[in-house]
Amino acid sequence: MASPTETLEFQAETRQLLQLVIHSIYSNKDIFLRELISNASDALDKLRLESLTDTALGVDTSDLHITLEVDRDARTLTVRDNGVGMTRDDVVDLIGTIAKSGTASLLAKIKEAKDAEAAQHLIGQFGVGFYSAFMVADKVTLHTRRAGTEQGTVWESDGEGTYTIAAADGLPVGTSVTLHLKAEDSEDGLGDYLARWKIRQIVKQYSDFIRWPIRMATEPAEAKADTDGESGAEDSKDELETLNSMKALWARPRSEVTEAEYSEFYQQISHDWQAPAETIHMRAEGTFEYEALLFLPSQAPFDLFSRDTKRGVQLYVKRVFIMDDCDALMPNYLRFVKGVVDAHDLSLNVSREILQHDRQITAVRRRLVKKVLGAIRDMQATRTEDYTKFWEQFGRVVKEGLIEDRDNTDALLELLSAASTNDPEKTTTLREYVARMKEGQNTIYFLTGETRAAVENSPHMEAFTAKGYEVLILTDPIDEVWTDQIPAFDGHRFQSVAKGQVDLDDDTADESEEAKAAKAQQEQDYAPLTAWLQTALAEHVKQVRLSTRLTTSAACLVGDAHDLTPTLEKMYRAMGQDLPAVKRILELNPTHPLVTALRQAHQANADDPALAEIAELVHGSALLAEGGDLPDPARFTRLLTERLTKTL
Repeated sequence: MASPTETLEFQAETRQLLQLVIHSIYSNKDIFLRELISNASDALDKLRLESLTDTALGVDTSDLHITLEVDRDARTLTVRDNGVGMTRDDVVDLIGTIAKSGTASLLAKIKEAKDAEAAQHLIGQFGVGFYSAFMVADKVTLHTRRAGTEQGTVWESDGEGTYTIAAADGLPVGTSVTLHLKAEDSEDGLGDYLARWKIRQIVKQYSDFIRWPIRMATEPAEAKADTDGESGAEDSKDELETLNSMKALWARPRSEVTEAEYSEFYQQISHDWQAPAETIHMRAEGTFEYEALLFLPSQAPFDLFSRDTKRGVQLYVKRVFIMDDCDALMPNYLRFVKGVVDAHDLSLNVSREILQHDRQITAVRRRLVKKVLGAIRDMQATRTEDYTKFWEQFGRVVKEGLIEDRDNTDALLELLSAASTNDPEKTTTLREYVARMKEGQNTIYFLTGETRAAVENSPHMEAFTAKGYEVLILTDPIDEVWTDQIPAFDGHRFQSVAKGQVDLDDDTADESEEAKAAKAQQEQDYAPLTAWLQTALAEHVKQVRLSTRLTTSAACLVGDAHDLTPTLEKMYRAMGQDLPAVKRILELNPTHPLVTALRQAHQANADDPALAEIAELVHGSALLAEGGDLPDPARFTRLLTERLTKTL
């Protein structure tokens, strides 16, 4: 004979906690169904495991499933499973009381939480997702029977101050949770939870990959469509349809998944009509278990460089959807990576804030990044054409990692691909550049600029072109930044051909004593001119010197080794940073007719006013040659016009 119904009171602290769960914690009320389905899935997992080790259970595990039942007349929604079930003690321990211990300290932590996400995380840790049902229901009834036992238990509460619990006979093994939904005209407006389309939508979003079938009876019109051959019910005689796909590709061995399935899944989560360039399928076991299925797109999305671009991968916990765009798992420079990470040991209610500071998540992120960079490296080594296309699409954003991710600098430098003077049709890696270095060369030369043509025609390139030195041509804005911060690759220092002193003879150690003596004499001969020019152009330059990098141009402007480039200076100013003006160095080509003529004119009459105007024209021409902006375009044009007129 069944025992009488007992009515018990919640503890005062527990009542407060319950009110927080119902009214404050969950910002999206749809979560209640996710929580109940997750609990049901856990019960099915437990029964399957126990049945393997305890044959005395005497249960049929051939059709483990979850059923959702809608009763419009009674305004109830029931979540039913044929899982392991619970005893009366289990119900009291897990359902009847929200907290077994520490309720007061938990409540204090929730009240101290600065935002709803942090509070939600605490609730999730405490294991009370079941009570989210009271967000949409004014009464919840639970029927359950533990596998291997004869008597069941009924638990019921309105979520206010009390709950009832009683024994019951004749219950099937498993658990059913019936929600008596709040009135349609309630302030919450919850009538949609009786609509099958709404239930399908919630299941699809949060529980599509649960391993067990989630079934729901079709309405009469839908059942008829099924018998006519339309999509819907799996078993038309029972008029049931399975709502979830159960196709969690990441949980299956890679050998059992086809490329077509990978491609279909990628297109589903990325909304990209093309197949991915690369698929990364991995499983990690140990103290923190997870599976990951990541994809490298074959084409960059239109908003790749938009400030509002969402980044990160989808996060699941035991196949239950938690959030889109989990940026804690993927750095900004890999924001194009799409995919899923399914963690086994996280709370369902983990927040973005908590994820950012979780050590296990940080470790997962490091491993995912190494896997992605390794996949790109494999593509580079084995599929050159595919890698070239990938780098064209994503190289600019991958190079952001050279600034953001110092732990992976070496790996990123290995991936870097750039145009160079070696071959106008192909790009080169740094490893390939080093392999082609001249004997005795220890420097990787590069030049940044807006276009390849501007770089190739720069005066700074003249000596390098004449002597056959390869120069990397870097035209992405990010190149201005990373080359300023990373000193070397594999022991070979980076050197901008537009910065510092450049002496290619010193680099190869083949300059003769006679050549050195000739240079010293040349410096002495031009000393009066360079000193005068440095005074005349003091407003614009910090030094004037003879150049070893010019062969055909009269002059060029260069920076000191640690100066900001003009482009980088502009970028910082555009971001609102107030920087002092960076004066450059004017280098003169002592073999150019204009420079030799200027030296002779200065020797003849150092006080000639025309010399100062010519000095301005020389400086302005050097500025224009590198694509710079003239400080006073109108004055430069007037001086040039007057000088041309006098020569005619």
